[in-house]
Amino acid sequence: MYSKLKTVVCDANKELHAHGLAPFTWGNVSEVDRAAGVFAIKPSGVPYSELTPEKIVVVSLADGSVVEGDYNPSSDTPTHYVLYKEFSNLNAIVHTHSVNASAFAQAGCSIPAYGTTHADFSYTAVPCTRALTDAEVNGEYEYNTGIVIAEHFKENILDVNSTPAVLVRSHAPFAFGKNASDAVHNAAVLEIVAEMAMKTELIGKDVPEIDDFLSDKHYFRKHGANAYYGQK
Repeated sequence: MYSKLKTVVCDANKELHAHGLAPFTWGNVSEVDRAAGVFAIKPSGVPYSELTPEKIVVVSLADGSVVEGDYNPSSDTPTHYVLYKEFSNLNAIVHTHSVNASAFAQAGCSIPAYGTTHADFSYTAVPCTRALTDAEVNGEYEYNTGIVIAEHFKENILDVNSTPAVLVRSHAPFAFGKNASDAVHNAAVLEIVAEMAMKTELIGKDVPEIDDFLSDKHYFRKHGANAYYGQK
């Protein structure tokens, strides 16, 4: 019934693995179809080499239940569910354990915007959430992960389009996009930006973040109303 959505999500998951962002089974991609009231996501623990559209699981936006598929959905499905419910402008989500971005998450540090590569990607530093509490981890852990991400974005007045990624403290990154392929792209750029930031901090102490005027120039020439980067 949802063959097109499942094919798109299957291809995006394979792309995630091809980029080296999700070794073994360490990652997942989902995309929402709000008109249909569902989202599609990778099945839990299935190797990327064995992934086919038929194995992709379709989940209800109404209550988080499986509406199509013979496999268990990703264990991170409740996180995706919460984020789709909390952010009506969110279309796709990627979760990885990519090395450099995860290192920042483990350190409990946001990724500062040191240069134009970061500014092309995100209007802000890539934020890091608070740690989940004992009760949150031992309760509905994955659901509460989504709540903590949503809480951080709302408290800090962040938008999932202009800040297309987040780090969960002691855990790993999530990236967002206008569709599944775009979210994979953002997860890949996030990993590059994290590596650049880490090396910048190794090279120089107390490096200042990029000047606002330069950051604005790069972000808005690519994402603004009068953007001129690329082709029409």
